[in-house]
Amino acid sequence: MSDELPLGDLVERLPRARVVLLGDLVLDRFVLGTPKRISREAPVIILRFEGQRDIPGGGANALANLAALGVQALPVGAVGDDEAGLALEAALARLGVDTAGIVRVAGYRTPVKVRILGGGASSLKHQVARYDIEDELPCDGRWRDELLANLRSAVRTADAVAVSDYGYGAVDRRCLDEILAPDLRPPWVCLDSRHRLTDLPGVDGATPNLQELEACACRPLRTDEEVADAAEALCHQLGARFVLATRGHRGMTLVQCGHAPEHIPVYGTDQVADVTGAGDTVLAVLTAALAVGAQPGSAARLANLAGGIVVMKLGTATVGRGELARAAGQVVPGSGPW
Repeated sequence: MSDELPLGDLVERLPRARVVLLGDLVLDRFVLGTPKRISREAPVIILRFEGQRDIPGGGANALANLAALGVQALPVGAVGDDEAGLALEAALARLGVDTAGIVRVAGYRTPVKVRILGGGASSLKHQVARYDIEDELPCDGRWRDELLANLRSAVRTADAVAVSDYGYGAVDRRCLDEILAPDLRPPWVCLDSRHRLTDLPGVDGATPNLQELEACACRPLRTDEEVADAAEALCHQLGARFVLATRGHRGMTLVQCGHAPEHIPVYGTDQVADVTGAGDTVLAVLTAALAVGAQPGSAARLANLAGGIVVMKLGTATVGRGELARAAGQVVPGSGPW
């Protein structure tokens, strides 16, 4: 489209954006160790504990990506009154994220994805086991009233809202209705939902991965045409302005109402290192680009660059403004040495 901004200009504009992230906040915990010996109790490796890293995950990973781009990120979500909740808030605060919009819910267990990594002291560590601590937020209570009040306050001055629904209960129809109210609705509302895409109509855009799109279509999607048709059907079902389907090594497919589908090839190599959190990165970059004046086409292409960068990093990772600027072919003044 002729009115689309160059990608480099979009990267330079990103720090002007004010984006609200409504969603399920998760703690990604990495436990690191070196192999010690085979256990005499069972055929498993015993690791000598080296350390632990706590990184924002789920919707909180989208927040971390917004912060890495210099975007003013405003979280609205919930954590438990537990050690993991405190660790997650602290991890976000270290990134410069204002956590005032996060509600602490008594008795709720903050979702934690614990990955145990083993390897030699001077070699890459690989995941040898994972366990998840999961819970679901209560449907009602004072915490919900507080979250809705925080949401109203944040959205009033937002350029865009990113909704990250991992199914733990922070996102419901009441929240979406609040955002979409005529006196509050920001210019853009983008949705990434793990299991309930079709239950949350009214958004401007959605970012399903291929498996989620296939679940909506109730059939396998093997070709570009099949993906585009399913994305267009979802777009109409949601009443959205666009759907951006992420397809792993096959790149992305963008469907906009009134435009021909656009198939965006994968950026970089299709030999990825780790896909952990790539969808969160895409949601963050897409929404931030829209917030600073991009049309869906250029926002999708910028998000595609970010997705291609982040899957080459191990673990839950973010994309910085400098490396995104390099990928877009423009150096951003004042964004640091590369």
